[in-house]
Amino acid sequence: MRALDTNVLARFFVDDADDEQAVLQRPAAMAALSERSFVSMTVLLELEWVLRGFYELPARDVSRVLRALASIEHITLEDRPAVLVALDAFDKGLDFADALHLSRCSRASSFGTFDRRFAKRAAVLALMPPVELLG
Repeated sequence: MRALDTNVLARFFVDDADDEQAVLQRPAAMAALSERSFVSMTVLLELEWVLRGFYELPARDVSRVLRALASIEHITLEDRPAVLVALDAFDKGLDFADALHLSRCSRASSFGTFDRRFAKRAAVLALMPPVELLG
């Protein structure tokens, strides 16, 4: 099983005809994702950032891409259940990174942060563990 990086995933999911290098790399990305592969949590976080920040995709499209990746049976996502929980929270308006951090802390009694927006949104959504605003 091969681990994949963010660029391979971005090339697979985004058909960027304006980027000559992307056009040349897309066939190799398509071939790579046709094989058993592993996607780490850090690569997933970076992919979300690239799709949102670089390609400027709206949240619903980012979610569709991440869910499509999660649905490929021969792709192993690191902690797939936590990723799916995070995607549900992301779809309800939580930042993806925050949602992923929170979903990976299910054994904690609370999640401490200084981020008021995150704490407020998590409280409205009644996410667990509860997000505690520090300070």
